[in-house]
Amino acid sequence: MNGSVLPEDVLRDAPSFTPRPYELADLELLLSGAYTPLTGFLGRADLVSLSRTGRLADGTPWPVAVTLEIPGELAQTLDPGDPRRRTVVLTDPEGAPVAAIEVTDAWQTGVNRFGIGGQVRRMGDGGHGPFQRLRRTPEEVIALLPPGRVLGVIADRPLHRPQLAQIAHAAKTLAAHLLILVPVSGPGPDGLPPEALVRSVFAARDRMPPATIVAVPLLTRGDEMRDALLRAKVAQAYGVTHVLSTEHTLSGAGVRVLVPRELAYDNRDGQWRWRDDIPPRNRRLAMTPAEIDDLLDRGFPLPEWHTPPAVAKELARVRPPRRHRGLVVFFTGLSGSGKSTIARNLADAMRENGDRTITLLDGDVVRRELTAGLGFSKADRDANVRRIGWVAAEVGRHRGMAVACPIAPYEAARAAARRMAVEAGAGFVLVHVATPLEVCERRDRKGLYARARAGQLRGMTGIDDPYEEPGNAELTIDTTTMTVPEAVEVVLAHLVENGWVEPKLA
Repeated sequence: MNGSVLPEDVLRDAPSFTPRPYELADLELLLSGAYTPLTGFLGRADLVSLSRTGRLADGTPWPVAVTLEIPGELAQTLDPGDPRRRTVVLTDPEGAPVAAIEVTDAWQTGVNRFGIGGQVRRMGDGGHGPFQRLRRTPEEVIALLPPGRVLGVIADRPLHRPQLAQIAHAAKTLAAHLLILVPVSGPGPDGLPPEALVRSVFAARDRMPPATIVAVPLLTRGDEMRDALLRAKVAQAYGVTHVLSTEHTLSGAGVRVLVPRELAYDNRDGQWRWRDDIPPRNRRLAMTPAEIDDLLDRGFPLPEWHTPPAVAKELARVRPPRRHRGLVVFFTGLSGSGKSTIARNLADAMRENGDRTITLLDGDVVRRELTAGLGFSKADRDANVRRIGWVAAEVGRHRGMAVACPIAPYEAARAAARRMAVEAGAGFVLVHVATPLEVCERRDRKGLYARARAGQLRGMTGIDDPYEEPGNAELTIDTTTMTVPEAVEVVLAHLVENGWVEPKLA
């Protein structure tokens, strides 16, 4: 598929590279034919033509750029003019080959970053992961669809009764077969894991018209217009003639968009009707995602008037009350701020209670056991925090509580730790121990500040290396005049107030 077969020796000697998540999602869509007529990542000529005319260089209409970037070190080894030096093997995050790209174009896009264009060809057995049986190609799906209109719904959130009523009305009005496309390349906009999203869609199946359900590697990347246009093209490739609009779905060539009116629940007979057809005193509006999340966080059942019981059961299973959910408490602050002492005492207090399994990831212990060999450059410090974040997220994935206390001076690394925890289904509480530098220097238990001031130590955070103060910490503590027990009580009170810990610990 997608290109001629490459000689085995070329593939064996080719360098390998793992693209970013959204590039891997684009790669799967290219390989499956969902990006027809594209057979690979776009080169410069297509990108220039696209920006000027909205068409590829050969005149084919196409909505947005589909690109791949590689690091400069890899680009240096390539020669698009040499058949034996232009192949790159693209791998998944575990290093398994997914596809090979024959690079026909390469150009610099930024500092040590290069764009490459060329056709792709699948390698390996087509991937792994949950619900592989639902990852059908457009060709396979179209062969299953009945003749006539096809109503497409991109279900990136669970389907509650308002959405199900809209779907049923649209399918009946069009006399169309229903095709549900479930994005499965990453967590949805509400953080729900893709496998849980698929289960929740299946849980609502008895409330839908006859439907075909397909898992597709769609992944949002922060540009709603771009995402919407690509989703419309993918829906069209799967045989969709009409799309039921959501906030992320716009029209693409060949696909008609239905924009539903707002529904409300009628208290008089328990039916969902158009909002304006119900007197205000008798109507209940659909719950917002934030309201749904709040009920789940507190362990309250989702009301049956809004959510089918089978869907509610799936959501409660994947999003238990906060007190039973995994949690990462991540302390950050200067050396000597008191973060490690507070973290250790917090872990001890939680162990005494026995309600949770506690894993303490102390900065010094982690440096010795997990990140030995890393130095104190920015890259190594980021790697240290990322490794701590990954371990903490895995603890949270299994409903444990991880307490981490690295210095973590850089915002990007802290954000990565937060993202990993959230994607693992865990909570994340960032505690900034904001003890001033002069107080930390006076304490200087390890003598690090004195050595840094004397020029004997380079890269000391707060002296000759920056500390980027967090602007999104859930809790800020200054231990200048606060005792350790007092600081621990402040952290525990926050965890209790926000439902992460049982009130008896307060």
